[in-house]
Amino acid sequence: MSAFDTALPLTMLAFLVLVLFSGFPVAFCLAGVGLVFALVGGMLDLFVPAQLFLVVSRIWGSIADNLVLVAIPMFIFMGIMLERSGVARHLLEILSVLLRRVPGGLALSVVLMGTIMAATTGIVGASVVMLALLALPVMMERGYDKGITSGVIAASGTLGILIPPSIMLVIMGDLLAIPVGDLFTGAVIPGFLLSGLYLVYIVVMAILKPDRLPRLEKAPMADGQSLIGLIIRGFVPPTALVVLVLGSIICGFATPTEAAGVGAFGATVLAVFNRTFSLKLLKDVVQSTALTNAMIFGIFCGATLFSYVFRELGGDDAIVHVIELLDLHDWTLLFLLMGIIFLLGFVFDWLEITLIILPVFRPIVMELDFGDAVPKDRILLWFAIAVAVNLQTSYLTPPFGPALFYLRQAGQGYLTLGDIYKGIIPFTLLQLTGLLLCLLVPALVLWLPTYLGY
Repeated sequence: MSAFDTALPLTMLAFLVLVLFSGFPVAFCLAGVGLVFALVGGMLDLFVPAQLFLVVSRIWGSIADNLVLVAIPMFIFMGIMLERSGVARHLLEILSVLLRRVPGGLALSVVLMGTIMAATTGIVGASVVMLALLALPVMMERGYDKGITSGVIAASGTLGILIPPSIMLVIMGDLLAIPVGDLFTGAVIPGFLLSGLYLVYIVVMAILKPDRLPRLEKAPMADGQSLIGLIIRGFVPPTALVVLVLGSIICGFATPTEAAGVGAFGATVLAVFNRTFSLKLLKDVVQSTALTNAMIFGIFCGATLFSYVFRELGGDDAIVHVIELLDLHDWTLLFLLMGIIFLLGFVFDWLEITLIILPVFRPIVMELDFGDAVPKDRILLWFAIAVAVNLQTSYLTPPFGPALFYLRQAGQGYLTLGDIYKGIIPFTLLQLTGLLLCLLVPALVLWLPTYLGY
């Protein structure tokens, strides 16, 4: 490729980064930059403007007509319904009762609740706000350290981006042409690995510094109910929903789309079971689902236009050419790609990174060779899960970590932004530890899909 052929698509990427900082909606930024550079390419005889008509068919054929993506609005509905129906509150009650005498028991309850809720919904914002509203006042009242409290709540709330059923994994499957079932099974062990790292850290801190994570002599949310009653009401229903949704996908009984429909219906049944269901609740949940879904699919449309123009201008070849000039070892290149994604997480949301970067990195990753460590036909699956683990950090890293602002808003009167920034540092390091383990021990990602025959 000539220097000019390489420079134009790279300039397109750089221009997109600048426009994203303007504050305009991401969907408009992606589509606008795509149209501008389609015009520039037309003026330079590198792009035929009439090709833009093909974008419509791509949006219809790859997005609007994609049955796998139908799972997204139903998973969103399930998560919002569970948040607003009181299921999470009952879950925290029972976990607080069971772990009240364990060092750091209340913090452990928050992590476990975040893990269970992550396995029923992938809505990180809802999870963080829910955990903050339910657990923050109790943790502050019981004398928990503000930094640890903020880190526990923010990190636990982000588990939904990785632990299946995850909206991000559904989108990744579509972008990378990987079956969603493969991604779901591959993400199970890494997701629970991160949760386990959080639990170990909390227990160690509770033993070393008990004044920062005091034990609970009395469960603050038991409300005088019997333990059996709490278990039946607060623990069994969400756990059963997890088994029903996630188990049916992993065992091959249902597709992700079918399981998402069952999950949405199950969440509604739980709301009825908790006597919190009403037409007003249903209307609010449907409205929130529609708005969130419209935002996601709007970005999809903008990203489709951007990526089409980028490829037609030789973007894929330009990226590969630059990588070849670096002449890096495969493992070194892998860590470089992960480092780029981690740094992008400081300023961009996971959805933007996923839709823009993954299609660019895909041809590079497919050419890598890790010998016996990773089978050639499993490299893309392993890479996708590693990226998913990596993108968890984007929720916690300042200045634009969404989880930080969700927590700041929900924790007004309890936490300052300084408390939150201080608290997320050890949990970000734990996430990077989990990422390193997944890269150095590929079996953590690949064992379950292989065992189940995916």
